[in-house]
Amino acid sequence: MRFFPYDRPYPNQGEAMDGIAEALEAERDVLVEGAPGTGKTLSALVPAVEYARQEDKTVVITTNVHQQMRQFVEDARAITRTEPIRAVVFKGKSSMCHIDVEYQECQTLRDTTRSLVEKEQDKAELSEQADALVDRMRAGEQGAADARTAVTDELDTLEDELEDLREGNICEYYYNNLTEDTDEFFSWLFDDVRTPEDIYEYADQRKLCGYELLKEGMEEVDLVVCNYHHLLDPNIREQFFRWLNREPEDVITVFDEAHNIESAARDHASRALTENTLEQALNELEDTDDSRADSAENVISAFLDALKETYDEAFGFGEREQVGEDWYDLPIANNDRRDDLTLAFLDRYEGRGISTEVELALQLGKRLDDEYEEAYKDGEATTRQECQTLQAAAFIDTWMADGGKLGQHPMCSVRRDGGTDEVYGRAELYTCIPREVTETLFEEVHASILMSATLRPFDVTEDVLGLSDPATMAYGLAYPEENRHTIAVQTPALFSSEREEPATQETLTQVLADASRFTPGNTLVFFPSYAEAERYHERLQARMDVTNRLFLDESGTPTEEIRSKFVESQSAILLTSLWGTLAEGVSFDGDDARTVVVVGVPYPHLSERMEAIQDAYDRVYSSRREAGWRYAVEIPTIRKTRQALGRVIRSPDDFGVRILADKRYTRASSEMGKYGVRSTFPPEERAEIVDVSAEKLKFAMLNFYGDHDAYDGDPPRP
Repeated sequence: MRFFPYDRPYPNQGEAMDGIAEALEAERDVLVEGAPGTGKTLSALVPAVEYARQEDKTVVITTNVHQQMRQFVEDARAITRTEPIRAVVFKGKSSMCHIDVEYQECQTLRDTTRSLVEKEQDKAELSEQADALVDRMRAGEQGAADARTAVTDELDTLEDELEDLREGNICEYYYNNLTEDTDEFFSWLFDDVRTPEDIYEYADQRKLCGYELLKEGMEEVDLVVCNYHHLLDPNIREQFFRWLNREPEDVITVFDEAHNIESAARDHASRALTENTLEQALNELEDTDDSRADSAENVISAFLDALKETYDEAFGFGEREQVGEDWYDLPIANNDRRDDLTLAFLDRYEGRGISTEVELALQLGKRLDDEYEEAYKDGEATTRQECQTLQAAAFIDTWMADGGKLGQHPMCSVRRDGGTDEVYGRAELYTCIPREVTETLFEEVHASILMSATLRPFDVTEDVLGLSDPATMAYGLAYPEENRHTIAVQTPALFSSEREEPATQETLTQVLADASRFTPGNTLVFFPSYAEAERYHERLQARMDVTNRLFLDESGTPTEEIRSKFVESQSAILLTSLWGTLAEGVSFDGDDARTVVVVGVPYPHLSERMEAIQDAYDRVYSSRREAGWRYAVEIPTIRKTRQALGRVIRSPDDFGVRILADKRYTRASSEMGKYGVRSTFPPEERAEIVDVSAEKLKFAMLNFYGDHDAYDGDPPRP
């Protein structure tokens, strides 16, 4: 590949690039699984950009991992040093706005500012006409005086309009975009691959709007780096492609960490409405002199009362007191009829028909929203007010239409207001089937490349995301096999009941102590939860001399700060959760983490949402045996485990030990039915797993690291 920017590709990289190039020619999607640290990004990016240049396409590469975004920028810069491609990095308005306004306010400011500039340009043109007509009047031209009078009358009217606009709300930064020469910005933009932070700083110094300039500069570029939501949200995607000046069939999408698309798509498709919004809508209607207000109040007040009644009746004994400031789900769905909230709404509603009055509420909401827009434009309001009636009516309309559909799960959640200490509720339509979001995207674009270290089994990925006959490629760790040792330790199976047993805790504490003591470098330990990580942090403190080298990654703490302290230490231990940010997209090279330990099987928290997903998969894929359990629980769980194991051994010269501490990873798991997970690993990874008793783990590690001459001085004594 002539675009390849480095002298020495990773093993298998050339084969992967050739396969991707062939798939793009055939307009086929591609699923690429490659082990961590094997150059997947460039394997996808290089053939995609080369094909796009030849066929006049645009490549959009996207991730939901912040650190990976930085790697994309470096790879794009490397390509631009060998080929003159135009590449931009795009983020949402909120991270690039110089005056910190909400999206709707920004849109209004754009419109009013553009109107002001256009009218100023019209005034300048009319002034030139008036001056020219004066010369023609002096020359005695017949009709020139009348023409000038008409022009000056128009100028007076225009000046009044300009005065009104100047008294309204405009954006000074965007005004400068429209009135100043910005050629220098675009020359600077394409001289390198600029980050949003670079653009913000450059534009801020010159009082320009970098976000709007970047949108203008995106037209028909070769490569765009962005976040998932620019592609997964249908409304944003439509705008995004318009900014690119591309039809969907002229776009090639590349998804990194593609195992995350499933959950991200659910987040984008799910819709929610809080009790507060419903109350604000009713307050809004009290001040509205419109015949449709009564109809809007009928449906909104009935839905609000039904929501309150539903969560009050859903509480178990003492459960209300347990509610904190995080959303707390309450069951309201029924197997044989509509959900409890819908039934309560139908019971409380007393009007002329829900669909009729919802439609009237939507009409009124649109009218009010237009009025708020005009008030902000004219300067009568300092902020662009959101229409709560429109939001409430639109949600109720969707709830009634879609709440009973397969894959849409009605939810009710509550939380405690930190200011008032009162509990309030939220209605939500939770989307269980992500292909409802992703299938249309993959059908529309020219082709998509999905890459991850954990995409297999490919047939499940195809089913869940709605891909049709993609090309599939799997590349394991092509680094020397003797540089890694994968061990399944024969500890008890850490089911919730077993985790509390003193003997089990003692065994695991000793396993972790041995793993750390016999590692010539740092040890990284993943648990199914932060609570378990904290438990063994306390036990290791009591067991070992670990002063200044035992670290605990806690929920809500700055992860990068503790990661930096860990990698700067020697013979350190870091305990964290498999559900935290250190489990994927983060590299630990060399001694930064020689050994990685996964304690237990990280099944997702059993919840109504998870049960709804399983049920939906069972119904949609009824021909697949135990599709719900396999698609929603088993495979995502092993992907989590495999991601964690991939934090070590990141280059051909690297080496390390990977430990799975739970009986369910051992050969004995074959007797445990669906709870034995060893068979879920890909065949070549499964073949490398060696069963070792807890007592003999230290000997296995001593032999492996001793063979690599890894110990500084004499090795530790068993």
